[in-house]
Amino acid sequence: MGARLQVYETEGITVTFDPRLCIHAAECVRGLPKVFDPTRRRWIQPEHASPDEVAAVVARCPTGALHAHPAGPSWRPARRPTRRPR
Repeated sequence: MGARLQVYETEGITVTFDPRLCIHAAECVRGLPKVFDPTRRRWIQPEHASPDEVAAVVARCPTGALHAHPAGPSWRPARRPTRRPR
């Protein structure tokens, strides 16, 4: 069975993580270690920083394994991201 899309929600932001895309570049861990800590059981804890800080670090993810969205009842992960060669 493949890895599943993980969703981490807080009042201001929702972070999704697709482990199939991650190459462990650790941009997130270096950028905000209080939010992204792979040694914890719930390794993403977006409540430990402002939504803007979290979104800025997520944007540095080189593979698109991480995505950030404004939190709210209307947002739901649409579909898994796809990669196409150019």
